[in-house]
Amino acid sequence: MIDKEKSKPRGRPRQFDRDAALDQAQALFHAHGYEGVGVASLAEAMGINPPSLYAAFGSKAELFGEVLGHYARSALPVDDLLAPGSDPAQALTRLLHEAATIYAADPQAPGCLVLEGARGADRQAAGLACTWKAASRERVRDYLRPVHPGQADVVADYMVAIMSGMSADARGGMPAARLVAVADMAGLAIKAMLANA
Repeated sequence: MIDKEKSKPRGRPRQFDRDAALDQAQALFHAHGYEGVGVASLAEAMGINPPSLYAAFGSKAELFGEVLGHYARSALPVDDLLAPGSDPAQALTRLLHEAATIYAADPQAPGCLVLEGARGADRQAAGLACTWKAASRERVRDYLRPVHPGQADVVADYMVAIMSGMSADARGGMPAARLVAVADMAGLAIKAMLANA
């Protein structure tokens, strides 16, 4: 007689797709926040059991960190928008415009996962999100430094503040058209700031 318990496969399925699992976890974190999602829900969404989640990612916080990286690299086409040689005011306005549209595109996952995660109550998770938020600020600053070294820091701070506000407003239900209008207005301010440099 075969003991069914002993014959069950253990751990992650061999066909475990890490990217697909990250997409599932991202959807849950984006919809409910870090604190609003438990390990059991994450594991179920990813098609694995909790011990396999820990084996694959280490902890819920480490999973969140990997999800943040996955999201930050794919949510906005930053490298395309901030290409060297592009007009800075136009490029930054396009970035804000794109962010406004994306933040309001999915009512199940409004706003920016990184920016909303940085506001979270869990210190470790918020710290992970703040690291990505700081990297975004540095990306804008580094883009501006060669042509507007004196304005790079303040404009990068302004960009993050505007994007953070748009993310919060999208989370609160503001429609895309209004967020885009805010992005366009912020673009005028950036153009004026850079023109005075």
